[in-house]
Amino acid sequence: MSRAKLPRPTDAELAILRVLWDRGASTVREVHETLQDGSGYTTVLKTMQIMTEKGLVMRDEAQRAHVYSARVPRENTQRQLVTDLVDRVFGGSPARLALQALSTKKTSPEELAELRQLLDSLEKESES
Repeated sequence: MSRAKLPRPTDAELAILRVLWDRGASTVREVHETLQDGSGYTTVLKTMQIMTEKGLVMRDEAQRAHVYSARVPRENTQRQLVTDLVDRVFGGSPARLALQALSTKKTSPEELAELRQLLDSLEKESES
């Protein structure tokens, strides 16, 4: 697959992508049952058909019930969305995003330790 930028998923599409990333390849019925958000089956089906056209998911038509899977790993989509957010909202500054995110919600000790590790490694890279 090319490195072309995929369209930004809508909230409904992101919910479906989360199901596919967590469950792996799934039928529309499995996605619908997992979502439990009040969406009708046909709404989920239509959304997944649109996602196929947009290149967000792949559809395997080998079986009677089509099986869908995410085209791009979760991390790639997250990276694309965060990059877009940093550019649009934070003037291209990842530090501003991090500061805002950390001041908005409580961070667990495990997450803080992970952040310290990341900052230490980034600091070492900049010294090299």
